[in-house]
Amino acid sequence: MTAPLTVDAHEYGLVGDGTTDDRPALQKLVDALGEATAADGRPRTVRVPAGRYMIRDRPVLWRSGVSLVGAGRGATCFALANPGAPTQPVPLTWFTTAQHDAGRDNCIADVTFAHFEIDGSGVRTPEYDVLAKGLGLQYVLRGRFTDLYIHDTAATGFGCDFLQDTVVEGVLAVRCGRQDPGEKMGGAGIGIGVGGWGPVERLSVTACVATGNGTNGIFLELQQEDWTPPRGIRITACHTEDNRYGISDWGADGLIVTGSTMLGNHVAGFDVSSQGTTSVGGRGGIVTGCVIDGNLRDGIAVGNTPGPYAFRGNRITDNGRHGYWQHNLAGGDQEATTDIVLESNEIRGNALDGIRVDAALHEPAILGNRIRDNGRRAAPAAEGGGDGVRFGPLSLTDEGADWLPGGHRGKRLTVGAGTALVMDNTETELMLAPERPGAATAWSDGTPGPGSAYRLPASPAPRAGLTAAADVSHPYVHGNRVWDDRRPRTQTHALWIAHEAHWTGGRVSGNDFGGNASAATRFDSAPSGGRWRDNDG
Repeated sequence: MTAPLTVDAHEYGLVGDGTTDDRPALQKLVDALGEATAADGRPRTVRVPAGRYMIRDRPVLWRSGVSLVGAGRGATCFALANPGAPTQPVPLTWFTTAQHDAGRDNCIADVTFAHFEIDGSGVRTPEYDVLAKGLGLQYVLRGRFTDLYIHDTAATGFGCDFLQDTVVEGVLAVRCGRQDPGEKMGGAGIGIGVGGWGPVERLSVTACVATGNGTNGIFLELQQEDWTPPRGIRITACHTEDNRYGISDWGADGLIVTGSTMLGNHVAGFDVSSQGTTSVGGRGGIVTGCVIDGNLRDGIAVGNTPGPYAFRGNRITDNGRHGYWQHNLAGGDQEATTDIVLESNEIRGNALDGIRVDAALHEPAILGNRIRDNGRRAAPAAEGGGDGVRFGPLSLTDEGADWLPGGHRGKRLTVGAGTALVMDNTETELMLAPERPGAATAWSDGTPGPGSAYRLPASPAPRAGLTAAADVSHPYVHGNRVWDDRRPRTQTHALWIAHEAHWTGGRVSGNDFGGNASAATRFDSAPSGGRWRDNDG
């Protein structure tokens, strides 16, 4: 076939009136242009004018060398729906290993997807289906995905795997994974499977925004346990908010995350763990220059990784549990993590410990951090009801209360048979988290009526700047300032070694441990060996 290098979709049968099913015309056009490109090696582009283009009951099988370019977000919209095939997931595009034998030698090459919207709200399957994405391509070579707005998909919004020499930029993913309760595979704003191209995958994800998605805002996931975790992946200048996890590394090697914000996510702002399909955590990554603030549990959660991993120059503040949490999930790697580096971070105002070690660390380096004013969850148990107590979709107000500001952060509020998570509080008001990402209310069974009785639990103690509750061997802890200068002070200790921990060898020197609420240190288990010198406090 002889075909122009650029075609206008309207001239080839697409209507864009919001009613006509434009999928058959788009599939015919993509097939024709794909055949022409295969014949002469010259990639083609489909330009789609403003309009609402219905894609019903089947996705469009994509072809190598065919690009899709709209007139802009909000102008060109592809609306996905499955009224005639209710069990069929309907991404806009697909090309996968399972359905189409995609692979390194059978890939989608030289494609651009740019300047359009995907509305996935019209697709619903009887059970959650990971293929109900916005875009679902595997094995893409020299791809560019830019200026896309993907929202309300049943599963992952941008769900493309094995991206080589590819750029993903300016993708806005909102309320994707709406059929995922938060514990299924997929269900993310931007989810990228890795490892298919071997030990190096050259991929940049930049200037993307992911909010209100069912699982991750942005995540990388190794797809086969026997594959080598790939290097070469970067995430820069991205924003994640109100997802279950902000950014997650579930199987890359040397992931670089820079200049990004992870705010108000429900479990962790940044996560390294074994939660992916292969139960392989990332390793060798670097996170620098990021703001990780106000996440409902942990700012950074790291586990199931052999290490190393480095966190430098980040702001890790006002999270609902720990600023940094070292842990291991069952089913993943349980060996001690080696060479964790925490350097020059601001770790402040977190509800419990600034840094909490609940899984073994070997040779960690904790250098030059400002670890201050943590342990904010310091308010005693409280209860109330009756006059002066009222509820909103995301709040509780008790006019007679006199709570410590921030003192209930991260607690579970109980009202009758229901519960809600406290994000923060003033003297008289609790600010509550949405019941799930993207929700408008904290209450699964409706907002409680005025005067309903409520309960808040007591706060745990101690709450330290640095807590070791697992084995720490040969640490290098140097030049940190670990203190509390608020009133009242809530960070009870600079360093606490719990009774179940073994602190062995290493060096602890040149730290300022003064100014905490109870004492500079608490050793429920005495450290063994090592050099302790020149520490103030």
